[in-house]
Amino acid sequence: MSAAGFEEHGPTVTRAWVLHPDITSDRDRREAGPALEEAVALAAALPGMQVVGAEIVPLPKVRPGLLFGSGKLEELGERFRDEEVELVLIDGPVTPIQQRNLERDWKVKILDRTGLILEIFADRARTREGVLQVELAALSYQRTRLVRAWTHLERQRGGLGFVGGPGETQIEADRRAIDEAITRLKRQLAKVVKTRDLHRAARRKVPFPVVALVGYTNAGKSTLFNRLTGAEVMAKDMLFATLDPTMRAVTLPTGLKVILSDTVGFISDLPTQLVAAFRATLEEVLEADLICHVRDIAHPGTEEQAEDVRAILADLGVAKETPVIEVWNKTDLLPPDERAALETIAARRDDILTLSAWTGTGMAPLMEAVTAALDEARSRQDLLLGFAEGKRRAWLYEQGVVEDEEQDEEGYRLRVNWTARQQARFRQL
Repeated sequence: MSAAGFEEHGPTVTRAWVLHPDITSDRDRREAGPALEEAVALAAALPGMQVVGAEIVPLPKVRPGLLFGSGKLEELGERFRDEEVELVLIDGPVTPIQQRNLERDWKVKILDRTGLILEIFADRARTREGVLQVELAALSYQRTRLVRAWTHLERQRGGLGFVGGPGETQIEADRRAIDEAITRLKRQLAKVVKTRDLHRAARRKVPFPVVALVGYTNAGKSTLFNRLTGAEVMAKDMLFATLDPTMRAVTLPTGLKVILSDTVGFISDLPTQLVAAFRATLEEVLEADLICHVRDIAHPGTEEQAEDVRAILADLGVAKETPVIEVWNKTDLLPPDERAALETIAARRDDILTLSAWTGTGMAPLMEAVTAALDEARSRQDLLLGFAEGKRRAWLYEQGVVEDEEQDEEGYRLRVNWTARQQARFRQL
C-alpha cells in the first residue's frame, strides 16, 4: 500500500461516525450545530474516510470513565454495530482512560479532535520542517495515550497510524523510546529552524515589507494568495488544504514590492501540541508589517471564527501596533441584499474590505488598501554611525532612506527620511 493509503486495486475506506458532545453545563461551549459541521468537514479532509453518520450528543456533565452515560453508551453501541462503524471521531478531548473504555465497549477505534487534526497535518505537511513539527506534536500526544493495536482495521496509509492497522504497533513503544525519538526530532528541528533563520535574516536585508494572510481554515487564504500572485498553491474547499507557509513577491500599484505570505489556517480548540509545534511556522506572521485577516463572511459562524483567529494572534505575541486589514471573503456566496448590507458596513471602515477571491471581485481596492497601510508617514532624523557600523549604514542605503551623508573624525553623519517601521527595524540591527 502506498503512503496515500491506496492499494493496487483501489482505495481503502474506513467507515466513520462523528460525535459532538454538547456539554450543557459549559456556558462557554461552542454552538453545537456549526461545531458538528466543522468536525464532519475535518473527518472528510482525511483520505480514505467515509463518514456514514454524525450527531450531537447532549451531556449534562462528562462521565470521567466513559464520557457518556450508560444508556447513551448502549444506544450508540447498537447503532455502530448496525452501521458497521469502524472508527468513532469524538469532537472534543478524550482522556486515555475514556478512550480505552469506549474502545472496549463499542469494539471500534476512537479518535478525539486532537488525534484527528494530527492525522490531517501528517497527511498534508510537505516541507521538511512541517513533517518534523507534526512528528514531534504526534509523539508528545502519544506519550499521554494508552494506545493499543487494533489489527482488525486496515492501515489507512503511511503517517502517524492513529487510524489503525499494523503500523500502529509502533505507537506502543515505551516512554523511553518516545522520549529518545522526541530528543532526536528536536535536534533535527533545530538544524532546520537555524537554516530558516538564515533565510529570514537574508530577507530582512531586502527592503520589502511582509504582508501575511491569516485566517480560519478554509476562509479562502490560498485562493486569494493565488489570485494576487499568480501562484498555484493548493486551494480547495477543505479544512487545512494548506499547511506549509508559502511566500511570493507582489508589486503594488505604486511600484512598491512586498512579500506576500500564505500561512496555515487557524481553528478553534487547536491542540496544544500543535500550537507549540507550529509557532515556528507562524513566525512569518510575527515579523509581518501588515496582516490581512481573511474571513469567510458567508459562514454562519464567521464572528466566532474571527474571535478564534484574534485569540491565536494574541497568543502568538503579534504586536498590537501591527496594522490589520479585515478581508471579508466569499461575498459571491451571499444573497444580493445581504452582500449589499455588508458592503455598506465595510465602506464606513478603512480597515475592512469585501471581496471574492474566487471571482476576482474587489482585488483593486484590496491592493490600494495594502498600499495605503504600508505607505506610512515619514520623518527626518540625523544619525551618527561609527566607522565600525558599516552593516547598519549599508542597510539604510538598501532601504533608500538616506538623503544626505557627511564624514568626519567621529564617523558617518547621515540625514535619513524613514517610517516608524524602518526606524524600529534599524534599532534591532
